[in-house]
Amino acid sequence: MPDDFVLLPRDTNQALGLGKYSIDFLTGTRGEPDAVVWQRTELFHLDSIACAVSAIACGTNAPRVLRDEALRYVVAEGSPGACCLGSMKRVWSEKAIVANSAAAREWDANGTNFGFNPQRGAIAGEFGHNDYYPVALAAAQEGTLDGRTLVRGMILLDEIRGRLAEVFALRNHKIDHVLHGAIASAATYGAMLGATAEQIESAIGMVVAHYVPFRAIRHGHQLSDSKGASAALSTEAAVLSIRRAMDGFVGPADIFRNPQAVFCLFEPPSRSTESPFDLALATGGSDFAVMGMHFKLGLYEHQSAGAIEGLVRLLADHPALLEDADSLKTIRITIYQPAFSIIGDPHKRDPHTRQSADHSLDYIVSSLLRKALASRRASWEDLMLMPQDYGDEALGHPLTRALMERIEFRHGGVDYDAKYPDGIPTTVEIEHRSLGWFSSGLVMYPAGHARNTSGNLERLLEVKFRRLASLGVDDVESLRERFSGLSAKSAAEIATLCDFQLRSDPNNDSLGH
Repeated sequence: MPDDFVLLPRDTNQALGLGKYSIDFLTGTRGEPDAVVWQRTELFHLDSIACAVSAIACGTNAPRVLRDEALRYVVAEGSPGACCLGSMKRVWSEKAIVANSAAAREWDANGTNFGFNPQRGAIAGEFGHNDYYPVALAAAQEGTLDGRTLVRGMILLDEIRGRLAEVFALRNHKIDHVLHGAIASAATYGAMLGATAEQIESAIGMVVAHYVPFRAIRHGHQLSDSKGASAALSTEAAVLSIRRAMDGFVGPADIFRNPQAVFCLFEPPSRSTESPFDLALATGGSDFAVMGMHFKLGLYEHQSAGAIEGLVRLLADHPALLEDADSLKTIRITIYQPAFSIIGDPHKRDPHTRQSADHSLDYIVSSLLRKALASRRASWEDLMLMPQDYGDEALGHPLTRALMERIEFRHGGVDYDAKYPDGIPTTVEIEHRSLGWFSSGLVMYPAGHARNTSGNLERLLEVKFRRLASLGVDDVESLRERFSGLSAKSAAEIATLCDFQLRSDPNNDSLGH
């Protein structure tokens, strides 16, 4: 194990070890992340802010409900608390967290991790998203902490949940990936506010024993608010758990080795004194989990990024395909498991809600192709999917629906499956009635992927930020400046970070500043 990692072996109390690691990391006693880690984390956070403010201002349902709830829990003057985005009202921290996390996640357009680390043999491949930055923000506001500590907390949160995703695939047991984020949230929030390692252990024990979210929230022909708000609701439970632990409540100890808890229950270790995995966590350098996370460049299920890249390449190389929609006979997409069964699921071939449409590869590809046919342009910037591409009019657009009927899915078999999750192996082919077949070739690392080397990421992220943020605020540049350079901001600046004016949906008068 390199000097800039700490190992929590499977035959030790890893919950207590996470508590000690978190406290040491927050105080900087074990090492220092390289500058690139700070920069990458801030870039992911900035991206999540554009997602959140646009979702709130557009009046999306779950963020509206949870924000309204949060604003009813105002703390007494002078009492500690945190703020919802676009408000200076101090509310209970867990309520600010659940509102802000739900908003960041609502569009399903923020960062993604794949839980894949072949260099260390940690390839469980669990998904996850950076929905949890509001946990660190609330702790910083409640504890009057500066920006450097805030960003350090964000790095810590991503590190814990990212490394757990590498060693234990919750989806294999029908458990939602947000459990990893909830564990990380309890550890980070506690460490930022002075909890002991034993208190963090108790909180993690409570989260795992009492608040395990199953993937039932994602089941059904049309998805509900529960899917998008899953991380937010889990963070709320995590913060309540660490608060109770800090007040003296003692939760289950040594939860990762508990034979009745989900980890050992579903993946019994060879010895009763062990958990199912060793856990390695970075303390310094550049090899942090956040460096392997992927950006989404619009609103789409992350596994469709390969198909989007393939379509963009194909249309850019063969502009004749955009001359006549009727000449497009077949759109064939060859993809890997689990994408073939998730976003190619026949149940998702007729979506009627945004939450279902952004998980329908038929709809995503057909919408992009419709936009390209209308504009005769084909690039990520031109075709980037925004909230309006999932509105009622777009969902029922006759050309989109006609193109969806021409899509064929193929499972690429073992050759494709073996290349995931290192990449997102996808091939897009289009059959033109008179010109024949055209192919994108195999796509592995689309734009936004951690291993993409095209060099256009920051430009595309800026386009995405401006388009989303313009739905939420009048002064996009001011918002961008406010949330840039967090690690250099004072505690006073962090305290007022949420004090900006949101543009509320004209049909919704409940999102007051």
